[in-house]
Amino acid sequence: MKGTYSRKTIEQALGSFRDKRILVIGDVMIDSYLWGKVDRISPEAPVPVVSLHKRENRLGGAANVALNIRNLGGIPVLCTFTGKDEKGALLKTLLKEKGLDSKGVLASGQRMTTVKFRIIGNNTQMLRVDEETEHPLQEGETGMLAEKIDGIVKGGQADAIVFEDYDKGVIHPGLISQVMEIASQQGIPVAVDPKRKNFLAYRGVTLFKPNLKELHEGLRLDALPANEDEIRQAVQVLQKKIAAETVLTTLGNRGIYYRSRKGGQGSQEGFVPGHVRDISDVSGAGDTVISLAVLGLAAGLPTDLMAALCNLGGGIVCEYVGVVPVRLETLKEEALKHLCK
Repeated sequence: MKGTYSRKTIEQALGSFRDKRILVIGDVMIDSYLWGKVDRISPEAPVPVVSLHKRENRLGGAANVALNIRNLGGIPVLCTFTGKDEKGALLKTLLKEKGLDSKGVLASGQRMTTVKFRIIGNNTQMLRVDEETEHPLQEGETGMLAEKIDGIVKGGQADAIVFEDYDKGVIHPGLISQVMEIASQQGIPVAVDPKRKNFLAYRGVTLFKPNLKELHEGLRLDALPANEDEIRQAVQVLQKKIAAETVLTTLGNRGIYYRSRKGGQGSQEGFVPGHVRDISDVSGAGDTVISLAVLGLAAGLPTDLMAALCNLGGGIVCEYVGVVPVRLETLKEEALKHLCK
């Protein structure tokens, strides 16, 4: 992609994210880190002993998407459910510390707040422990969330909507259909970062962003698409099944494949190659990609430029240990380096 865009085009694209209002719907969580040093093996079992020296809590899931959007100049509005518990209160505190609004964050006594505990030894993840609820929202809770979303959209507080689905139960087919109807009535584009359970439930979505594993599982393919032709064919099948306008498929270190059908016209497609990087941790890369994609959707960016920026952003955050949001300044620097004529 190097040499494709002018400096003005790149700067205008990144500047177009400013003040775009993005409604973020999905599973929020706390990414909890225990950092330490490993210099011996336990005498009790063949496992490393991590000498703890720091604890840290970060926003994860849909909350990390909201944080990415804010860092990129957008205005996120987060709509979700946490548990009515200590960790739910902590998540709201973390949101406040990052300058994120929690007016759309509801609490349920029937759920627990999702926490992913990561034990890091010598800057390497040794173990992850998940504390979570995966059952769907109750009917009354779905009604409360849908009412909150409807008020935000009809109040003119959303230029685009993104579903951030982690299969933890906040998003399910009933809520999806209600939100898609609201978005259609208001003419608002919808982006999706999917998981397996609801993979084919997003019919009529504007932008759909699976990775290769999700594409494989969601379509129940016999094998993981291995080459460009197999990836292209799988995405075409997906587009027909859910009538998605654009599919943005992340391919790990191989980059991104995009295919778009706008206004009933012919398809636009392309493979954006990955950039050579010192990969430390892929956690949170998908959150950054969907954040850039939905901002690009709200700003009306061309699909090829959107995909190129998503490819850069997802790669940047992989250079850091743990889930971290992308910084606009870093993204701009990388875009001017790799994409500018």
